Amino acid sequence: MKSENQLNMMNGFSKVYERIVLGHPIVVVMVLLLVLAFFSYFVKDFKLDASADSLLLEDDKDLKVFREIIDRYNVKEFLFVTFTPYEDLFSQGSLQRLKELREELKSLESVDSVVTLLDIPLLKTSGIKLSEITEENVKTLQDPGVNTQRAKKEILESPIYKDFVLSLDGQTTALQINLKTDPYFSELLKKRNQLLDKKRSATLSKSEQSELEKYISEYEDYYAAFNKQRHQDIEKIRSIIRSYRKHAVVHLGGVPMVADDMITFIKNDLVVFGFGVFIFMVATLTIIFREIRWVILPLLSCFFAVLIMIGMLGLLNWKVTVISSNFISLMLILTMSMDIHLAVRYRQICRDMSSGSQMDVVSAMVKKMVWPCLYTALTTILAFSSLVFSGIKPVIDFGWMMTIGLCVTFFTSFLLLPAVLVLLKKSSSSITKERQSVIISKLALIARFHGGKVIILSILLAVISVIGVLKLKVENSFINYFSKKTEIYQGMKLIDDKLGGTTPLDIILNFDEQPANSAPDDNFVETDDEDFLEEDDWAGDHDPRDYWLTPFKVERIKEVHDYLAGIPEIGKVLSLASVIRVAEQLHEEKEFDGLELGVLNKKIPDRIRSDMVDPYVSVDNNEARIFLRILDSLEDIRRKDLLEKISSDLINKLGLSGNRVTVSGILVLYNNMLQSLFRSQILTLGIVMLGIAIMLLILFRSITLSIIGIIPNLLAVGIVLGIMGLTGIPLDMMTITIAAITMGIGVDDCIHYIYRFREEFANGNYAETLHLCHRNVGKAIINTSITIMFGFSILVLSNFIPTIYFGVFTGLAMFVALLSVLALLPKLILVWTPFKSRSP
Repeated sequence: MKSENQLNMMNGFSKVYERIVLGHPIVVVMVLLLVLAFFSYFVKDFKLDASADSLLLEDDKDLKVFREIIDRYNVKEFLFVTFTPYEDLFSQGSLQRLKELREELKSLESVDSVVTLLDIPLLKTSGIKLSEITEENVKTLQDPGVNTQRAKKEILESPIYKDFVLSLDGQTTALQINLKTDPYFSELLKKRNQLLDKKRSATLSKSEQSELEKYISEYEDYYAAFNKQRHQDIEKIRSIIRSYRKHAVVHLGGVPMVADDMITFIKNDLVVFGFGVFIFMVATLTIIFREIRWVILPLLSCFFAVLIMIGMLGLLNWKVTVISSNFISLMLILTMSMDIHLAVRYRQICRDMSSGSQMDVVSAMVKKMVWPCLYTALTTILAFSSLVFSGIKPVIDFGWMMTIGLCVTFFTSFLLLPAVLVLLKKSSSSITKERQSVIISKLALIARFHGGKVIILSILLAVISVIGVLKLKVENSFINYFSKKTEIYQGMKLIDDKLGGTTPLDIILNFDEQPANSAPDDNFVETDDEDFLEEDDWAGDHDPRDYWLTPFKVERIKEVHDYLAGIPEIGKVLSLASVIRVAEQLHEEKEFDGLELGVLNKKIPDRIRSDMVDPYVSVDNNEARIFLRILDSLEDIRRKDLLEKISSDLINKLGLSGNRVTVSGILVLYNNMLQSLFRSQILTLGIVMLGIAIMLLILFRSITLSIIGIIPNLLAVGIVLGIMGLTGIPLDMMTITIAAITMGIGVDDCIHYIYRFREEFANGNYAETLHLCHRNVGKAIINTSITIMFGFSILVLSNFIPTIYFGVFTGLAMFVALLSVLALLPKLILVWTPFKSRSP
């Protein structure tokens, strides 16, 4: 029973609504058109962002370390091209084509340098002593007279280049395209990040706040232009390598290409989904209603809601990322769902009020549907608002996008649709009696006569789901995010299989326990190796930096290097140990003593030092860097476990101090992001359920009905997550949001069913009311559920695997929720009998 205050509020709202919206429908439509025109202007500012930074935790301390390492070791952004010729790689024809490809790539304005097989210094093949090495007398493959087979053997035995630049079968090589760094953009990013760090630590002054806003604005504008230029650069590189595919299997890869292709994928998904959903909605509405007005009106409502939302995103400068790219699909589906409920109720009222005017029918439709639709919108908003607490900006933005989008959907459905309906005549087809669905009748009979079996089956599925949920894992597999037909997958797979892995990881060793500027005498070991040491090497003043390298440090680096190389999930490992071992090969396989290491460090030619030493040593910071790549395509790899194992073993097995070793890289950052998202979703899921229960309690004023309304949705969420756990499908950055979305959307049907059951429960007969509700609201529930399920199924057309999983499992969750609402929910009502009889 509604309270007197609630009835007065409803009557007051009804009078105002009828006077303004239904009384002046043309004015309402014109105002909505003006609103649409305003937001449509900003559609041009709608932007996509697929950068790696968009998916990182800005307050992650590992992100700060990661950026420091990139800056300290001058790590450049690069692309790679894999080159597998149809003839022998070391034939003159293949080497010539490789040279031509290199020169074409180097000619591009955005390319800083291109490192290839042809540029590798051939120390053994040059036939010179270690003490005689200079930049002038070290040969490469492009020098005349070089024995290619001997060079091939040297490269395949090189601790640096084997399984990195050249595959172990000697037939596949990689070209590394180092892209030019934009100094202005780098400085802009650095200043922005510094001020953001101060803002997070609450030490930002008012003047710095203004400065931060200026830098953010400049960064956004410059970043958009930068991405546009980067896209053009990648297309030029693709155009160059395309002509070489008649001679070799060639793939382009690298983080810039992945980010650029991600934007392309998102754009394609938006187009494909938009077209696919349009065709699907037209077909669905035609089949359901068989009336042109009920095809056009819901489509018109969807068009208004989505276009206004896209314009709003452009106005607010909210970028759509990989995670939020499905917001349009969700907006279309949720708007369509609400409109179908309104349409079904309108047609039913038309039959019940056959002599009433169009104004009376529309007014009655709004009165009966506004509260259940309002609460369904609020519960869905509550579910999406859980994403706001994730701590990850694109996920937070997605939560806010859907929250605002649902508000737009609600107001569009209750302003545009009724206003247009009032301008139309009553349809005679709405008055004729509709044929009852066999499926709905069967579900009603199952709920009434086999409800006990349904409850037992639900309990059994719930137990199995719990087992599956306990097996859930959170994984971030870059390669498995993409379809096998995409260039991203093919290039990453080839690099994984033949060139040492794809996903980079850094291990930083700090040597503060030994003085950074140790004098040469500190590690002096007397030696008689005159082939390596000359008289001049002993004399004169010593620069302490020349003698940073000591046997202790070399031994420690080798120890860590060899441990990492022995892990099955790790491919290529590069460090100073790799360089030292190359030198040892030239030193008759003998290890260097302290003085020899100092002299070696001093005599390394500058070009070789910059390529082979500087990327792995920071003397100023007294640390060494070990670079490795993870074999991302391994089926059973567990990245979180791998990172924990590496960190644990370096401390417990190799005896390193916890503050002397740092594990860093994009893999660490993405793992942190996923773990944070997982924790936030698990914690907020309980809050969401509690919030929905409170809303149901407010709506129905019954604890029993609140519990009944939650159970079918919990079952749907549990079954879907349980299936993912039992089948070994990991939660990723998109599928991890399924639980909250399913709760939000699935509870809508529960609200509509319970609200209608309470409304129709006049004679105190639960069985009759059950069949009546199935015939009426049951049809709307099936129609909306089918719309949602098939709407999400269109996402399988994506090239982005998480999007496919998101579509499949959300659709499956809606199917389970449908069966639960029309089979389990009615039985729970029959068992608990929460309604009191009232006079007819």
